[in-house]
Amino acid sequence: MSVVQAFPLITVLILFITSFIMPLIKNKNIVKAISLITFILCLIMHIINLKYVIDYGRYFYRIGHFNAPYGIEFHVGIIESIIGTLFMFVSVMITWYSIYNIHYDIKEEKISFYYLLVNILLGALLGIVFSNDMFNVFVFIEIGNLASCGIVIVKDKKENIKAGMKYLIMSCLGSGLVLMGIAFLYSITGYLNMSYIHKSLVTVHENYSNIILITLGLFTVGIGVKSAMFPLHIWLPDAHSSAPTSSSAILSSLVLKGYIIFFIKILYRVFGRGIISNFPIFNIILILGCLGMIFGSVFAIMQRNLKKIIAYSSVAQIGYIFFAIGLGTELGIIIAIFHIISHAITKAALFLCAGDIIHATGYKEISNFKGLGKEMPYILTLFFIASLSMIGIPLLPGFISKWYLALGSMQVNKGFFIVVILVSSLLNAIYYFPISINAFFGEENLKGKVFKGKSKPLKQILPIGILVFAMIGIGFGSSIIIDLIKTGFSMGGF
Repeated sequence: MSVVQAFPLITVLILFITSFIMPLIKNKNIVKAISLITFILCLIMHIINLKYVIDYGRYFYRIGHFNAPYGIEFHVGIIESIIGTLFMFVSVMITWYSIYNIHYDIKEEKISFYYLLVNILLGALLGIVFSNDMFNVFVFIEIGNLASCGIVIVKDKKENIKAGMKYLIMSCLGSGLVLMGIAFLYSITGYLNMSYIHKSLVTVHENYSNIILITLGLFTVGIGVKSAMFPLHIWLPDAHSSAPTSSSAILSSLVLKGYIIFFIKILYRVFGRGIISNFPIFNIILILGCLGMIFGSVFAIMQRNLKKIIAYSSVAQIGYIFFAIGLGTELGIIIAIFHIISHAITKAALFLCAGDIIHATGYKEISNFKGLGKEMPYILTLFFIASLSMIGIPLLPGFISKWYLALGSMQVNKGFFIVVILVSSLLNAIYYFPISINAFFGEENLKGKVFKGKSKPLKQILPIGILVFAMIGIGFGSSIIIDLIKTGFSMGGF
């Protein structure tokens, strides 16, 4: 067995172990350095692992002395490796940004605790992505749940505590439903290992159709709450908008995606296409995805707070992902994974840009941003480019996703959903374009104000620039990424 096969587990262990070292260190700069270096090291290991999986194929990695189904194992395929690499890349950029900006949002004495939570959260998300054991995933979900709420509440303001408590209550509700679903699966199969559950369900599913229907409902609602599926998203706007900027970026770009990956694994690895095709689950997900695409954008249009606009935009973009899953086809899953990748990078860039704007101006309301592009040309330009992808401008990844979603709709003879895609794109433009237009035009608003946006050094802007550059690269290299995802799916990635 190659040592590379252990890299997914090693990265989880590194993130957990280093997190508990941080509170022991009094120098906050050293804590920041440890977190950033840890993420960079983990990113390098995941890139190597991705190359290994592409060359040699997927594998199962046993953890401990017992083989499956009694022991815990990781399933490492192309798709999991892509997601692991994505998570670490985005976390490196967000942590890099936070080194220079975290003091705006968090008191000095809580910075070590914040980075402890971030490291734990990323370790838990990787565990969710790679674990092939249902209960082990649940444990990682609960660890991530507490860490996610922690990075919201750590700001220690009234609105953060309120938002964090709402998030905690809703997230615990979702976790409870997921645990009930796991219990039902164990009761009819006797296994917790995903592969063995599937083998057992193939044999007995006809005798337990009602239980399977209930279980699918539990997983859909439970994970729907945690991943902000419309209309179960009610915790998201307050949590994402009031959290520290780097926390907002992590929550929207990474945390939501970890739960969606788990949901895809449940549908395709645990149940399988043959079993779930007997139930209306795909149609329900498709409808909820459509509603999220439309109403998420409508709610965003109604907002005036910049971070709330971006937060509601996440509801709409999660709608696109569930829409793709709801198509119930191979193309749908491939585009769902592709949109997870593109949205993670784009939304991280948008939240970091928003944080820089708010830190420089002291304003959160977009009505105060008129003419700001003259003072902060670099940040506003990066924000504008990232927003173009969300709207769906050709060649950018947002357009690629919508193009393939339209093709997928026609593939399953549901071409009328193309209208929903077009309407949602128009709504995206309605709330994103005015921000940039007002920022670059309206210099009269600058009289008597000095924001010092141009004085920000390159090293602080660079992580956002790298994210935007990566987003553009994903758009131009979309065919390569989609082919790689397709190869992973065909090799049994889910």
